[in-house]
Amino acid sequence: MSARILVVDDILPNVKLLEAKLTAEYFDVITAHDGFEALDKVQKDNPDLILLDVMMPGMDGFEVCRRLKADPKSAHIPVIMVTALSEPTDRVHGLEAGADDFLTKPVDDLALFARVRSLIRLKMMTDELRLREETSHTLGVTEAAAAETGQDIRDGRILVAENAGADADKIVRALGPQFMVQVGHDPAEVAVLARGGDYDLIIVSTMLAETDGLRLCSQLRTFEETRQVPILILVEESERKRLAKGLELGVNDYLLRPIDRNELVARCRTQVRRKRYQDRLRANFHRSMAMAVTDALTGLYNRRYMTSHIDTLIARAAHHGRSLSVLMLDIDHFKAVNDSHGHAVGDEVLKEFAARISRSVRGIDMACRFGGEEFVVVMPETDLAGAQVVADRLCRHVAEEPFIAKGGDLALTVTCSVGVAHWAPGETSDALIKRADDALYAAKRDGRNRVNIAA
Repeated sequence: MSARILVVDDILPNVKLLEAKLTAEYFDVITAHDGFEALDKVQKDNPDLILLDVMMPGMDGFEVCRRLKADPKSAHIPVIMVTALSEPTDRVHGLEAGADDFLTKPVDDLALFARVRSLIRLKMMTDELRLREETSHTLGVTEAAAAETGQDIRDGRILVAENAGADADKIVRALGPQFMVQVGHDPAEVAVLARGGDYDLIIVSTMLAETDGLRLCSQLRTFEETRQVPILILVEESERKRLAKGLELGVNDYLLRPIDRNELVARCRTQVRRKRYQDRLRANFHRSMAMAVTDALTGLYNRRYMTSHIDTLIARAAHHGRSLSVLMLDIDHFKAVNDSHGHAVGDEVLKEFAARISRSVRGIDMACRFGGEEFVVVMPETDLAGAQVVADRLCRHVAEEPFIAKGGDLALTVTCSVGVAHWAPGETSDALIKRADDALYAAKRDGRNRVNIAA
């Protein structure tokens, strides 16, 4: 896994040492020797991760980190603070400034490389989500998600896997004022709770009595429901190798025992905030995908989706020797509705017409807006007689009940014409749609408000 890493330190030997270690691991390394140069390099070179010294003249690492996280262009870049400071208050200060981790000099190589690779994997995943979200926003499909640092973490849900009663109580007391905390003492119970609950973070002790805590982490990463939920592990100072293994398994963060209350809260806040940011990016992506295949006005599938999906349905019908029918529908005299009452009323009629189609067909049927006032329903496993029954029912359902518009002030009588075609083996989707369309126009030519069967 290659990436560009920015090393920031005012002492040249420290820079050269880290540069040599990272280059040996095939990372692309750029350097800066003070906070101002670091901010400039971030804008110019867009690194994937920053190793940032704390004690620097002019602008210390805490201030550099705060500025990076306040800028939407760099807020998503992971920052590891590297310093000789080792007090818990210093780590909390760094975490509150937005740092992702805090490594103490002299830096342990195993911990460094494990943490670097873990954070780069996280950034690559977030970058992909951000790119999709940016594309959707540019196209006007979705609104941009708030920056990661601006995410609301109120009512964050945290599941704790810890069977040492004293530590479990300490965690609950520390997190209780800000988060909703649930404790599971048995690994099997934790797995069930994790899969059934919408958690923002799972905290796992590596010292569980009945199982290896890392094995539980590995299991949580295999479940679809918990694959994206961040995991924070509680480890002993002597468990450096197990910590590195946990980061390789996909653990997001860690806390060394004895547990410092403030550091625990700071790390949990960071993970919950990031989880909610990524959830919003994923939600925007899924929303943009849904909007790409649906008609914005009616909520039915659009023509693009129908034309790409109907070939799959035809291939399935051919393979299994099943029937497939198509209805082509058109609202009669729709132009007169727009001309007499305006396009806003016309839109209300289109939405209600789509709703009546949806209520009249099955879940396996594909209803779409073909364009303007024309609609198509593709009906798998439906013969010609069955399709005609549905078409007749739709015609009646549209004509018998007035369309209400303008908040109830206007009632319109609306009718529709329907063309029905049954797929013939070997027939292409274009030919099938064309026959249904011809049948529709025959129905309109014969007086409208009727169903016509294609030859």
